[in-house]
Amino acid sequence: MEVIVITGASEGIGAEMAAQLARTKGSAVTLVLAARQAARLDAVATACRPHGAQVLCVPTDVSVRADCEALIAQTLQHFGRIDTLINNAGVSAHALLQEVQAKHLDWYEDLMRVNLWGAVWCTHAALPHLKASRGKLVAVSSLAGLVGVPGRTAYCTSKFAMNGFMEALRTELQADGVSVTIAYPGVVDTDIRRRGFNALGQPAGASGLSEDKAMPVDVCVRKILQGAERRQRDVLMSPTGHLGRWLRLIAPSWVDRMAWAALKKSGTGR
Repeated sequence: MEVIVITGASEGIGAEMAAQLARTKGSAVTLVLAARQAARLDAVATACRPHGAQVLCVPTDVSVRADCEALIAQTLQHFGRIDTLINNAGVSAHALLQEVQAKHLDWYEDLMRVNLWGAVWCTHAALPHLKASRGKLVAVSSLAGLVGVPGRTAYCTSKFAMNGFMEALRTELQADGVSVTIAYPGVVDTDIRRRGFNALGQPAGASGLSEDKAMPVDVCVRKILQGAERRQRDVLMSPTGHLGRWLRLIAPSWVDRMAWAALKKSGTGR
């Protein structure tokens, strides 16, 4: 029985991961679903169980270290092992730094506690058990973790930091048989941007990015899960993602101009 822990599992990419894993693996998988909203977790679990998957819901706020440690402890208490940890929980944000008043800057730290420290704390607690199972570690990052995007200073900071942590850890774990897969979605059709922080540190209510070509969440999740199953280092979602990664190396000023033009086109630039 494969035991898979998913943070941020109550909606969006995390909920779709649970659904696809339940459908494809059935009774061969045990899903441990973590998020803050217990009722939404229960709804995801209810949809997964008819496929034969065993599901444990653990209400968890990954910005709290004790919650992250309790998530891993409860998983081990119930199932005795961890085969895959998917660090998916995340918060978005969209604001130019100059728009953020000093009295509101604390939300930068709040975002880092979710996007970076939640992944660090969950991974640290799970690490001995992933080594024991020669398991898989997955981090859901963003293209904003590869290329700096104007209006996304806080979000880019958190994702660049998480990427550095995961890449260094990948090297540390080479001899232990634990794979580290980092996924880099672009704009995906979820509510993460509308619920992310604005300059005041409040839910934005609207996306600061163009959504007309957003990737369907099921397509995004299928790519991530396939990459994790194959123990790929990186999962880039689209030709744009691949192109942007290399253009940043060979023509960085062009990438900067393209990013700024896109920001202005969305109506959030100046």
